[in-house]
Amino acid sequence: MIQLLVFLPIVTALIAGLGGRVIGATAAKGLTTAGLFVSAALAWVVFTQFWLSGAQGYTVHVLDWIQSGDLRVAWALKVDTLTAVMLVVITSVSALVHLYSWGYMAEDPSQGRFFAYLSLFTFAMLMLVTADNLVQMFFGWEGVGLASYLLIGFWYYKPSANAAAMKAFVVNRVGDFGFSLGIFATFLVFGTVSLDAILGNVGAHAGQTFSFLGGRADVMTTLCLLLFVGAMGKSAQLGLHTWLPDAMEGPTPVSALIHAATMVTAGVFMVCRLSPMFEASVTAQAVVTYVGAATALFAASVALVQTDIKRVIAYSTCSQLGYMFFAAGSGAYGAAMFHLFTHAFFKALLFLGAGSVIHAMHHEQDMRFYGALRKHIPITFAMMTIGTLALTGFFFTAGYYSKDAILEAAFANGSDHARFAFVIGAFVALLTSFYSWRLVFLTFYGEPRWAGSEHIQHAVHGDHGHDDHAHDTHAHDTHAHHAPATGTAGYHPHESPLSMLLPLFVLGLGALGAGWLWHESFVGAHEGGEFWRGSLAFREPLMEAMHHVPEWVVWTPSVAFFLGLIGAWYAYLRRPETPAAWARTFSWAYAFLTHKWYFDELYHFVFVRGAQALGGLFWVRGDQRTIDRFGPDGAATVVAAGAVALKRFQSGYVYSYALVMLVGLAASAAWFLRGGL
Repeated sequence: MIQLLVFLPIVTALIAGLGGRVIGATAAKGLTTAGLFVSAALAWVVFTQFWLSGAQGYTVHVLDWIQSGDLRVAWALKVDTLTAVMLVVITSVSALVHLYSWGYMAEDPSQGRFFAYLSLFTFAMLMLVTADNLVQMFFGWEGVGLASYLLIGFWYYKPSANAAAMKAFVVNRVGDFGFSLGIFATFLVFGTVSLDAILGNVGAHAGQTFSFLGGRADVMTTLCLLLFVGAMGKSAQLGLHTWLPDAMEGPTPVSALIHAATMVTAGVFMVCRLSPMFEASVTAQAVVTYVGAATALFAASVALVQTDIKRVIAYSTCSQLGYMFFAAGSGAYGAAMFHLFTHAFFKALLFLGAGSVIHAMHHEQDMRFYGALRKHIPITFAMMTIGTLALTGFFFTAGYYSKDAILEAAFANGSDHARFAFVIGAFVALLTSFYSWRLVFLTFYGEPRWAGSEHIQHAVHGDHGHDDHAHDTHAHDTHAHHAPATGTAGYHPHESPLSMLLPLFVLGLGALGAGWLWHESFVGAHEGGEFWRGSLAFREPLMEAMHHVPEWVVWTPSVAFFLGLIGAWYAYLRRPETPAAWARTFSWAYAFLTHKWYFDELYHFVFVRGAQALGGLFWVRGDQRTIDRFGPDGAATVVAAGAVALKRFQSGYVYSYALVMLVGLAASAAWFLRGGL
């Protein structure tokens, strides 16, 4: 069953990708979608076995893969509770995204290719989470990187999509380089890449040091930090985060699949999978906590001023990933996975809901040109409100349980870095509530502001083709209705088709009930240990202390929720002139946030321009003026100059040759006479 679950997506991807022109787009869509729903059903069966039946972890050997010296790598599928959780998340969201794409990509001419890429990505992610060893995990790690490059740049005729895909690929290569170094170093220390063998022998290497640059460095800290660099790249943590917002250039279903529930959570999964290693290094845990807290604050602050609906949700994803990492750094790996699990439901719901809004607004993504849409797309409005309630931690929604668990665990940990993360996390909860409700109010409330949108004007005037200015560019002739010009710009937003709405309903149920249903299993002091069964490091005392924190700690996230909601209501409904006034008054802060803390500008100056300057130095002064000048060009110049000099002796006149012969004869005679004397 597990082999069918894992390999079915790659089989359907190959058939749809290589034979799409033969079987047709409809067959390709149907095949890949059916394959994902079968995998999702099997994933829920596996998850239920661990959740209700108390199943023990097991490994399915597929084949012997690599044998080279002491390196032995088998291709095997490791199945335990941690794997089962990820299988449910990946296959469920992917299946719903496949179904959603039937409506969203209905008029795209390359549907077969798109669905093949989606299934290819799902297979790579499944290989990552079922990996029995670090090499196999790296295979899946690189596979999702390739698939994300293909999906982000799916509309390759758009320069912005090509640039975004390349940026994601390059930035992730930086993180992957650290991850690969961590794998090499782990093999050097443990003599194996098998996860069971490594995690079973962590205690034997805890506290060991090695000499480096005249000092001593801790072995486990070094290994964990190198591996964490890979997690930073894949999960868009501060410093290696710049690719994530630009990745919104891909189709909206891609955003939901990659940047909400699967690829960006790979780093969190990896840290939790290797949690016994991180438990052996307090320094590594502190670094993970500080990086996660800083990322949460950075992304939430930038989301405050974004106007693109998808970018707001993208920065929200980045911020929530920060929560997951500082939960792991605080030792609450179960809470980190719990938030990963619940986040998949409500963030995928928000992304797909945003796609429904964009669908209704003829590809317009700027929230400044929305307004009053709750009357026109009420189902989308209801589903996005549910997603927002869950994201902001409203009572008894999924986010309420998982986010509260993270903050309570960070406080209960008691260490300096965990308490720092608690303070930052509480403040970020307020920011999250503010920017999330800002999105809802700008999109669904107020007066219609559609007249300023170029996309709506194109729709009103009957231009339904590919729009060079559109972000999500796919021709939908049904987007504009040729009704009499009524209301703002004479345009009538319309609800999405059933294939797009049905996934919203399913995700909405998860966003409402997943936290209540599974919180005891994931983070319960006693139930949690029985649920995880050693698949990650579970600190039962920390989980017990988490449930006995002071009341003010328990109420902090809820207070933050209401403060953010009231602030957004006042700024965008009660006094809508307030944001512009704040932007003028605090222009320096507004510029700082709109430029995303100037990370892109800094990287452009240091790395892009720096690389160009360094390349120019080596090219002009090194290659041209030194190597070429004194090498091939210099030799050619000498030969050419010598040829010019010798040419003068090749006049063609007999007396010239006679003179040369006479001079040569005299020189020879003089040489021999001198030798004789």
